This record gives sequence, structure tokens and C-alpha cells, in this order.
Amino acid sequence: MSSQEIIKIEDDFTLIRFQNDSATPFFAQREVSSGLIQFHFGLKGGAKFIFNQGNYALELKEEKSLLLYNPQKELPLNLELSPNSWVISVIISIKKFHALFSTEADYITFLSPDNKDKKYYNEGNVSPSMAIVLSQLFHYNLHPSIKNLYYKGKGYELLSLYFNRTEDPNAEQCPFLIDEDNVIKIKKAKEIIIANMAEPPGLQELSDEIGLNLKKLKMGFKQIYGDTVYGFLFDYKMDFARKLLDSGSYNVNEVGLKIGYSTGSHFIAAFKKKFGTTPKKYLMSINPNT
Repeated sequence: MSSQEIIKIEDDFTLIRFQNDSATPFFAQREVSSGLIQFHFGLKGGAKFIFNQGNYALELKEEKSLLLYNPQKELPLNLELSPNSWVISVIISIKKFHALFSTEADYITFLSPDNKDKKYYNEGNVSPSMAIVLSQLFHYNLHPSIKNLYYKGKGYELLSLYFNRTEDPNAEQCPFLIDEDNVIKIKKAKEIIIANMAEPPGLQELSDEIGLNLKKLKMGFKQIYGDTVYGFLFDYKMDFARKLLDSGSYNVNEVGLKIGYSTGSHFIAAFKKKFGTTPKKYLMSINPNT
């Protein structure tokens, strides 16, 4: 329900994925030495970074970013992650960071000769293209052997988008991703299928409802959420079913009906496909007295 995953991209370059799907706050601490730059991105929900034994806190809201750097003192990471919140943090040394930009670093204010030894703090917005990369770090279907390579690529992509001063809407490589209106429509599509998970609309009906053609809906949903519309919905329904079973308030047939399975056997087969066990065996594993 709550976790932190630390991925070492390279020496002096670490990516941390914080995920709290529980109903209570999640706390995480990590030492961060001076000379390291911290980038924090709020993907969902909210969080607080706490300093000086709780005397000072910086809030990180959904779709916001924080950049923290203090060359004079250590800034340990002391995070309070709110319920149902996701945060991505990137921690990189000033030396490695500077090398990424080399001759192009002039416009990054805290790297200028006058400021390189000063502490730096900046709050910003998460752009639509950054939001997509952040989502992809939580939703991916890849073989474990290439996971680190994938994270490495996304880590660099995230930093490049963070410092991209203008997002060209005519960029050829991926015009869809930087169209904020389309991103909003895709998010609306996700909300619609979740709200109607027991009887979800067809793809064409969904496409008409959000005002986006079918091709862009399918392509955009895959880019933002890392899966097809119904692949995403299947995973969501199974996770929802698991939470209903965890609550102890519903039997297997009731849970199946709530998420749209008219027959118990279909729900059991789907649950087993997702979790590798039947709902009944799952219930027995969390409550042996059942």
C-alpha cells in the first residue's frame, strides 16, 4: 500500500519513487549530502518536506515541482507523503548535473559563477509533457532486465523537460504529448471509465464523450498511463476488488458484481490472472480464520 523504490541510475544520480495508496500518511527519510541537487515532482495527492526537526516545512502539491540545493549544508530528505499520493524525486550531484548541460548551462541561474555557491530553492509547475514522463515511471510493462535502462532514460528526459524553457507545440517527434487540451481530455477519459467501471462505455462512445478522435484517444492513453484503456481499467478493477476483499465487508460474489462481473467464475478467472491466486484463497491468506 505504501512504498519507496530507490533506483540508482548512475553514480551521484538517483531516482526515488514514493507511492502511498493507503489511507494514512507515509513517512520516508534519507540522508542527502551537500553538493547534491534535489528535484521533487508531485504526480498525485500532496506531500511535505520537513526541515530543522519539524520547525520548517515545504509543501509539494499535485502537478507541482520543487528544486532544492544548498552547497553549504546537508538537506536530508524527510518526507511526509499524504494518503493516496505519488511523488518522484531525482537527486543528482552538481558536478554531474553541470556536465549534462556544459555549454548550454548559462540560462540555469543557480549554475552561474555568481550563484554556484548559493543555496537555491524553486517551485514550479509540472508541464503536461513532464506529467506524462512521471506517469510512465509508475505505469510500465517491461521486462525487469531493462527496468534500470528505462528509468535512466526517463530520468534524463525528466530533467531535460524541466529545463525546457519553451515547449514547441509544433515539435515533430510527439505533437500529441505537448497539447495540454488533449492531455486533459485523456485524464477525463480515465475518470469516466473509473466512475463507470461496472459498465464502461465502448471506445467510440468514450472518444465522442471527451471530444477526441479514436486514434488519439488510444495513442494518448497508452502514452500517459502506459497501457490500453481496457488494460488500465482491468488493473484498476482488480486492485479495487482486492481493497473490497481487504475491507472484510463483502463476499467474493458481491465484489465481482460491484466491478462488473455478472458471473462469479469470470471474476475468479480475472482475479487469478492478475494476482496469481483466487479471491477465496486471497481472503484465507489475509484472514486464516475465514
